[in-house]
Amino acid sequence: MLNEKEMQEIAAEVAHCPVKQAASIEALKIVQRHRGWVSDAALRDVSEMLGMTVEELDNVATFYNMIFRRPVGRHVILLCDSVTCWMMGGESLRDYISRRLGIGMAETTADGRFTMLPAVCLGCCDRAPAMMIDEDLHTQLTPEKIEKVLELYT
Repeated sequence: MLNEKEMQEIAAEVAHCPVKQAASIEALKIVQRHRGWVSDAALRDVSEMLGMTVEELDNVATFYNMIFRRPVGRHVILLCDSVTCWMMGGESLRDYISRRLGIGMAETTADGRFTMLPAVCLGCCDRAPAMMIDEDLHTQLTPEKIEKVLELYT
């Protein structure tokens, strides 16, 4: 069940759209901001608010890789896996992070602190290799820099 604040925020987005369905991505982002991910129940509630079928809204949710349809850690690491990052050592840094956190790609640490996911491109090839944690971009990564970055997200 959506809470009152979520419904108000979604209604505010809908008010700016020519049709309710146009607010679908923003509505999903609102739910995710409040809950960390979009559950089946939340998807049903949002679909009703927007006059969409659950299947239509799920198609939107699963098309965008930044909408999480299953629980994720408190912090999401998006590790760039573009050709440029790969050429600049991204694969060894992925392996370093995996060993350091004890998780593979698309897994969450036992303490629920981090989930690591691949990102097709983070748009900073001139500063590769790169990753994002939550909304923060980190570039020109080395194992030493990764250690300092991970300490910021307790």
